[in-house]
Amino acid sequence: MVEDEHSGAEPRSFSACVSEVARLLGVVDVATKSNDQVRRLALAVRRPLLERASLPDELFAPLMAAAVHDPDPSFCRWFVEPAVYAFGRRRVMAALVEYLRVGTDAERAGAVRAWYMAHVPLRADRSPAYGPGGVRDPALDESQQARTAWLEASMRVFANATDLQMRHRVLVNLPTSPTAYPPSLHELCEHTLASARAHPDPHVRHWAATADRERA
Repeated sequence: MVEDEHSGAEPRSFSACVSEVARLLGVVDVATKSNDQVRRLALAVRRPLLERASLPDELFAPLMAAAVHDPDPSFCRWFVEPAVYAFGRRRVMAALVEYLRVGTDAERAGAVRAWYMAHVPLRADRSPAYGPGGVRDPALDESQQARTAWLEASMRVFANATDLQMRHRVLVNLPTSPTAYPPSLHELCEHTLASARAHPDPHVRHWAATADRERA
């Protein structure tokens, strides 16, 4: 289980997050003492999450918490995908940016995993929450602002994190092409690149070398 603190709150476990989602959905909870039991409960909530035409707003934060605390990089999609359908990619990405900004290292790592899943392609036949009559409001998924915020937060985490693994995790998920960064982030990108070039970790320097090649 992944247990850590968020904004001064009590430590939360993935088990507690899944149980909260199940409670709000009205899914019968089971004893969640083992990893297998927790995963079975997560599986039990997956179908109703995708099959409902709408989800109550009170479910959004627990879904995001479950996604971020899920230690499995594949299974966190079970919570991210229905949240994207029901609440929109823009809102989901904005929540993950906030976790990256102020979360613990464990939550930041979970946000990085969930961020990848937040790009899931949407299909009208996948979930009735796609939109009435198969028509979706494009504003729900307009995410350029959140993507820019993610780039900025990732570079700031790289600059300020004390944990090498955390710095490496956010850096390798940053694009190496300078065209991927809006003008407002060019200065921060240059600082990040300069720091990566001189970093003692070979993986970090490799990212910088790749970025330099794309600039040549």
